[in-house]
Amino acid sequence: MRSRSRSPVATGPEQVFTDLREVAQRVRDGLSREVPESSEALPADQLPAGQISHFAELERARVLSAGATGLEKLAEGRSDEISDDESFGMEAIVLLEGRPAILVQNRDFSPQAGDWAVLDGHRAAIRDSIARVGRIEVTGHTSLDWVGTAFLVSSDVVMTNRHVAVEFARGDGSGWTYQQGMSARIDMAEEYGGAAGGDGGPAYAITEVLGIHEEVDMALLRVSPADGGGALPTPVAVAADAPTDLPGRPVYCIGYPAWDGRRNEPESMRRIFMDIYNVKRLQPGTTTELVREQSVMKHDCSTLGGNSGSPVFDLTDHRVLGLHYGGRYGFGNYAVPLWEFVEDPLLLRAEVNFV
Repeated sequence: MRSRSRSPVATGPEQVFTDLREVAQRVRDGLSREVPESSEALPADQLPAGQISHFAELERARVLSAGATGLEKLAEGRSDEISDDESFGMEAIVLLEGRPAILVQNRDFSPQAGDWAVLDGHRAAIRDSIARVGRIEVTGHTSLDWVGTAFLVSSDVVMTNRHVAVEFARGDGSGWTYQQGMSARIDMAEEYGGAAGGDGGPAYAITEVLGIHEEVDMALLRVSPADGGGALPTPVAVAADAPTDLPGRPVYCIGYPAWDGRRNEPESMRRIFMDIYNVKRLQPGTTTELVREQSVMKHDCSTLGGNSGSPVFDLTDHRVLGLHYGGRYGFGNYAVPLWEFVEDPLLLRAEVNFV
């Protein structure tokens, strides 16, 4: 089975699903119950849009059907017979069922079915987490209007990745300052359905680059309310110690997955996943490994480039376990395990809310 280095899927279906045949049958049952809208009965002025919707439904059904066949081959030990279409279909099934990227609207998310129905029992705590994560937006950049995700870790400091912060900050020998002509802020909303450039949610100015870590992909930024804006919320709780059962622990990311046109099947991806990117999503998954010597915690939440700087929350107690910074299909996503930095001078200076 071929891998896709820029896929949002970090783990293969055999790691995500317990019973591949059962999932394949569930997908087929779902497709048999779906009745694609007919474009023939629509009024003439609605016909083009109806035809597009009809063909999108057919494409979705084709891809998922191929994915079900791929799951069956995988269950039978015939992975060498899986075609490109079947491989992509399995990836789609993982994204839709096993590792979804759930839209956030009004600081909330829709009820989930299957394994992730468990999220409903944590709704209040997850809503609190959602309110403390935002999108870093910049002015004066040559090509970007936003650069990543960040989250509130102390009374007036947010955490993100080094590779996010250097898009607008530069070192001057004694510290970090804004690049000439640039400024940045963090918008805590930017949800699906909101107005472009600001959907009424709170936004805070980034007033200082407190520091960029020398060893791991981390940056800390001081923020303050915009003129006339409300006070900052209380910070997230950051784990001061490691869970004892880290591999396989349910977690979730919150962030802003961005469109990546370098995928192998961009048009199919757009049809299946509604072409909705750059907005806040809830992305559940599990931890998969801790590589202590590299200060890396792996997880398999479905992330894309805009998730850089996302917090990885423990679903059990909703402390932040890690700072997400990247990933690779079939190998996992990577996060900085934050409990290892309890005594780090930069995090002490920022008064990170370790709990």
